[in-house]
Amino acid sequence: MTARTANGLGFLACAALLAYAYYSQYVMHLEPCPLCIFQRVGVFVIGVLFAIAALHDPAGWGRRVYAGLLVLASLATIGVAARHLYIQSLPPGTIAACGASLDFMLKVFPLTDVLVKVLTGSGECAKVTWRFLGIAMPGWVLIAALGLAAYALWANLPRRPPVLRF
Repeated sequence: MTARTANGLGFLACAALLAYAYYSQYVMHLEPCPLCIFQRVGVFVIGVLFAIAALHDPAGWGRRVYAGLLVLASLATIGVAARHLYIQSLPPGTIAACGASLDFMLKVFPLTDVLVKVLTGSGECAKVTWRFLGIAMPGWVLIAALGLAAYALWANLPRRPPVLRF
């Protein structure tokens, strides 16, 4: 498989993840909390990077650059998902009550203040409304982002056959 094809498949995987997120929001009526929105942004950025890598189809060090950018975006997404899982694991009453909506905060506060507020979490982020195989949605996002990071490395870093030494 060529790097272009592999990156295209990575893009399609991200598109499928986002499609399910929007399905769960608009069909299953599960409202995303601010941390869920940030995880969507992370998956979107990973998808865009896969798409650009597929269209560009670089050789040599360019593929390493895309691999690095994809891993960085995946790590950021993993960080947000891990924070979300941590907030969900806290006992009831230890997390602040629901705050202002993300749209409102983005209109009123500087972006750095919004990031700090969202990452500290609030009541709506602590609520678990969906599970599959006993894992909440941020857990699946974390697993998907780990898989996408590994896949990005496999797709973009050169693979050399093993050298046999006697």
